[in-house]
Amino acid sequence: MEAIKTDVLIVGAGPVGLFAAFEAGVIGLTCHIVDGLDRVGGQCIELYPDKPIYDIPAITSCTARELVERLMEQIRPFDVPISLGERVQSVEQREDHRWTVCTEKGTTFDVAAILIAAGNGAFVPQRLQVPQADALEGKSVHYSVARLADFADREVLVAGGGDSALDWALALKDVAKKLTLVHRRNGFSAAAASVAAMKRAVEAGEMNFVVGMIDSLDAPDDVLRSVRVKHVDGTTDLVADELVVLYGLVADLGPIAQWNLDVRGGRIEVDTSNYESSRPGIFAVGDIANYPNKQKLILSGFHEASLALRRAFAYAYPEKKRVHVHSSYDAKLAEKVRSA
Repeated sequence: MEAIKTDVLIVGAGPVGLFAAFEAGVIGLTCHIVDGLDRVGGQCIELYPDKPIYDIPAITSCTARELVERLMEQIRPFDVPISLGERVQSVEQREDHRWTVCTEKGTTFDVAAILIAAGNGAFVPQRLQVPQADALEGKSVHYSVARLADFADREVLVAGGGDSALDWALALKDVAKKLTLVHRRNGFSAAAASVAAMKRAVEAGEMNFVVGMIDSLDAPDDVLRSVRVKHVDGTTDLVADELVVLYGLVADLGPIAQWNLDVRGGRIEVDTSNYESSRPGIFAVGDIANYPNKQKLILSGFHEASLALRRAFAYAYPEKKRVHVHSSYDAKLAEKVRSA
């Protein structure tokens, strides 16, 4: 596969990564965003999509979901390519000082600079901690739903109490032979509308809800037959063909930890004059960046990305001197925004 050539590779499609793509376009850099998750928004969307955010400049209040939608609209004039569901695996600097970056799916990038905006690192599913789960993963134990049709006419058990668990339970009940939601308590960390919809579906007999925790799986010959759920009154065996575990995501620095960067406590140390890491040409912004008096705020990440990209410009175009232009007087930017 031929390498994709661009000025900057942005690792992470959360709010800071998306704003970085806008800033790259403003100063005349091309970029490509890569994220291991299958949708944009990063930890904001995965962990608190409907939580109100109050400290975004000039926006009194908005949810994480609304913020991501606005950022996507902001970068639309620049036609930024975004590769989702791909985790960046390796980086190698060549003799010409550019970087060759490869993902776990084999996609290769040829870039002048790398901007890591990966939040707390790559997010991976929180896995079910019972002995039988690993052998069944990808067969009858799932940590995501790729196609609803795969669960048609099956007895499905969904485990979890967040937005993802309730949303998928409500979707799967319409295709599954039988759908049971299992959560460790009666309270949920999901949108009120989703909780209400789930309760209505239970009352209507469209799905079941059981309070408890998964204790073990009955899977002779690696074929799931039932799930044992532990609760205050003992245990109950629930018949199931498919188990969808949606316990949320956990942060994992992943391959970035092997990139020979100065990493301390799971954070990348940076120079605050330009947010460059210990390896020139690799920058870190947002929650993954660390420096004295670091504030884990989205607005801080916006500032960091802006300065980092202005330094990255020198790597992409060493022969050019970038002239600062306020956006109010940037005719090219105005034309792009108007024509988008």
